[in-house]
Amino acid sequence: MIDAAMSAPPQTFDLRTATLLVVANMIGTGVFTTLGLQAEGVQDGAALLLLWLLGGLVAVCGALVYAELAAALPRSGGEYVYLARCYDPALGVIAGWVSATVGFAAPVALAAMAFGRYAATVVPLAPTPMAVAAVVVIAGLHAFDVTLGARFQVLATLLKVLAIGLFCAVGLLWPAAPGALPALPDAGTPAAVLSPAFALSLVYVSYAYSGWNAATYVAAEVRSPQRLVPRALLYGTAAVTLLYLLLNWVFLRSVPLTDLTGTVEVGALSAAYLFGDTGGRIISAMLALLLLSTISAMLLAGPRVFEAMAADGHLLSLFGARNRRGAPTRAVLFSLVIALALVVTGTFEAVLAFAGFTLMLSSLLTVLGAVRLRRREPALPRPFRIPWYPWPPLVYLCLTAATLLVVSWTNPWPVLSGTCALGACWWWLRRRLTHAAVSVPDRRRIRPPRAGF
Repeated sequence: MIDAAMSAPPQTFDLRTATLLVVANMIGTGVFTTLGLQAEGVQDGAALLLLWLLGGLVAVCGALVYAELAAALPRSGGEYVYLARCYDPALGVIAGWVSATVGFAAPVALAAMAFGRYAATVVPLAPTPMAVAAVVVIAGLHAFDVTLGARFQVLATLLKVLAIGLFCAVGLLWPAAPGALPALPDAGTPAAVLSPAFALSLVYVSYAYSGWNAATYVAAEVRSPQRLVPRALLYGTAAVTLLYLLLNWVFLRSVPLTDLTGTVEVGALSAAYLFGDTGGRIISAMLALLLLSTISAMLLAGPRVFEAMAADGHLLSLFGARNRRGAPTRAVLFSLVIALALVVTGTFEAVLAFAGFTLMLSSLLTVLGAVRLRRREPALPRPFRIPWYPWPPLVYLCLTAATLLVVSWTNPWPVLSGTCALGACWWWLRRRLTHAAVSVPDRRRIRPPRAGF
């Protein structure tokens, strides 16, 4: 049974759960599919590993900034809460809708479709029914009981990390393949680092690292959020950075450069070199397990944005209700409907291509907003403060802005149309919210009493 009242959510997530939520949101298919595309323009092993180290550095800098915001504003909702406080409520509402729909529901659909394809190579069933079944079952867990959903998330993510760890251990113990790129720098490394292809490859790496802010979406449900959410952000991001470096090192030493260049399924190719004919099945089973954890993490975090918006009156209040076991049932089911619609219609790829720029822009505005909030509200209690300020936000802003410029240059029409649409939505929402806050009370004050019934 669902309680209609929007009371404070139960604080059921500990540090381990929050950290593993960050790990599960970050590790998707990107790290298994982008190295071959990077190797087309950057054919230097040390430079390629430096790319992934830089991506981790950018993610850690962003996590430090979000950690300060999460400690100062310990509410669930992520960018919806932060942009509304740092800039304008209308901007927060737009960020909330983008995060909850495109930021979470569409990746759920993408991960489910990928799960169906990988699982179909191991189990003799059609991909789409397996994708639908995975989303429905996992959404049911999170919609039924918040504790049960958190336990499943912890178990699935631990299995994911264990599988990746075993793969890396075997790959590093195996002799390097003939023709593979060495990981140590040489005379050509500086030129590779300074090449335009290196900057373009950073775009792929940035996408692979997205999700480091996941714990902020469930901040109100974390025990001692002002203390544990910053730790979860930093621990999770640091752990994924280490795993990414190890994985790409294994890929580089196990696949010859001639086969690596331009290849999308780098993980499967590496497994084939390491394990022979059974490698494809092993990596498919591993990726299927990995994607279950990703689906669960997205369905855990995304509905909390709907719930936060409902609590502030920006959405139908029914999405703020929780059942007796503490789960946001209606918000989870609404996310499930969106995800299933994208799975069945197959239109999610167009949605992701259209909104990828918007998601990166939201995080950039949030980091810039943290700097702005320090000047506007210096007395705001900040249990966690950004170390080495202002360098972490400056590093994040510079590298993210450069990535956005590359995206804008290579794909201008989606960026231009998306920016115009967001600007129109912001203008309309700002007028509506201002009208609701000022005009309506004024009209009530000057309206004469009605006569009659």
